[in-house]
Amino acid sequence: MRILMVEDDAALGSSTTRGLELEGFTVDWRIDSNGAEAAMVSQRFDAIVLDLGLPGTSGEELLRDWRRTGNLTPVLVLTARGFILDRVRVLNLGADDYLVKPFDLLELSARLRALYRRQTSQNNVNLEFGALLLSHHEHTAVFNGSRVDLTKREHRILETFLRNRDRVLSRRQLEDALYGWGEVVESNAIEVHIHNLRRKLSRSLIQTVRGAGYRLNQDVNA
Repeated sequence: MRILMVEDDAALGSSTTRGLELEGFTVDWRIDSNGAEAAMVSQRFDAIVLDLGLPGTSGEELLRDWRRTGNLTPVLVLTARGFILDRVRVLNLGADDYLVKPFDLLELSARLRALYRRQTSQNNVNLEFGALLLSHHEHTAVFNGSRVDLTKREHRILETFLRNRDRVLSRRQLEDALYGWGEVVESNAIEVHIHNLRRKLSRSLIQTVRGAGYRLNQDVNA
């Protein structure tokens, strides 16, 4: 699950990022609205953790703009304001959930997973490409009727291909989909994941486009 966290408090942002990563999330942390907007342009997120008290454009303004422009990514708001009217206002702006600071990391993790389950239940539970069926609930796929176990990152990279099935994806785009901000990425990591997916599924399923990246092979009955 890939999370965008928008929090200007360095200590809170750093500790929350580390904690969520230990819980299995991939986290991109930004400290203001400009960073958040730039991240949203280049990456798709499963959920957003948004602090209201940002410098410059506030979290409320950011949330209002996202909803006004049709961005429906689930948003969990972090707020120091515990009054009922404050929470009602944020929910009416389009937030999906909220936590009052200080919060417990385990509760934040549980709420983010609940948002993700709610979101995926409203969409197709599985992604299909010919004889390939990718599960949202498990790190598994079904290929030509046979179950295939995937690692977390193999599942994520395959999901990225299936959601962009008509596009050529560069190595940088695939790295952005798999790894969080500041996370160390081995130079051949994408090539290794592609190799493993080809070995587990089909050698011709993912094409190499020389000088550009990779794409799903539309001619394969995959």
